[in-house]
Amino acid sequence: MAQFTLAAHLTCPLDKQLLTLQNRSLQCPSGHSFDIAKQGYVNLLPVQKKNSKDPGDSKEMIQARQRFLQSGLYQPISDELNQLVKTHLPSPSNDSLISIVDAGCGEGYYLSRLATENQLIEADNIELIGVDISKWGAQAATKYQLPITWVVGTNAQLPVAENSVDLIICMFGFYELEWFAKVLKPNGKVILAEAGPEHLIELREIIYPEVRRRDVPALKTADELGFTSRQQNQINFAPKTLNQAQIQDLLVMTPHLYRASYEGKQAAQALTKLDLSAQVVFRVLQYKGQG
Repeated sequence: MAQFTLAAHLTCPLDKQLLTLQNRSLQCPSGHSFDIAKQGYVNLLPVQKKNSKDPGDSKEMIQARQRFLQSGLYQPISDELNQLVKTHLPSPSNDSLISIVDAGCGEGYYLSRLATENQLIEADNIELIGVDISKWGAQAATKYQLPITWVVGTNAQLPVAENSVDLIICMFGFYELEWFAKVLKPNGKVILAEAGPEHLIELREIIYPEVRRRDVPALKTADELGFTSRQQNQINFAPKTLNQAQIQDLLVMTPHLYRASYEGKQAAQALTKLDLSAQVVFRVLQYKGQG
């Protein structure tokens, strides 16, 4: 049985009361119980929040992303995130706990690298929580063997206490600013990472008959929810030339595989190497509160 790390602010998805660890399960005062999986994660996804029998990324998608990210091809994205966290994470005080949530953590690459490169796992007053709707993502994340709380859950109902989180990161995920506002402390921050209009343009030109270059979506409800924009960065880099296996992993780990035409998929699968351009937009929001 793998070890499980319990975050102090983890809550029951049914009644939002704090969870406590009892043997190999988490329990709330009302008696709801959630078993810890042998791999070392816990499933806090309410049945009514599942859109399918096996929601989120499939096992195949998670494995492809794990191989691709571990190759270091996207390390500049991780490096930029780590620098932004250094800039925006509040200074810890002796009597306060700093909570960081990766909302849509996937297989855990970005949060795990943040924890090790920024020495966050060495701090007694910082808790790290990775949440993903895919059970395959949570399972894969436990393989990093770090003191991080890995949870199957949804960004539309993060299983953490209200007003308890200092920083939420959302790397290419489905962000839910309304729910983020519920769980953030006053002056808490959100770091969003999204694909820029030129991201993977070489691959997109191969698999789509027509390529649409779209800017990152406007955050229309951010102001009314109490968020203000603090920073926006764009990074551009060229990963090393992808080999055939890495091209296939990239296809499988992104929505492009399911959106591309049959002819486009065939053309991509015939590639033996590919040079790519990566473009990622980071946005930092600060939660000031509503009203």
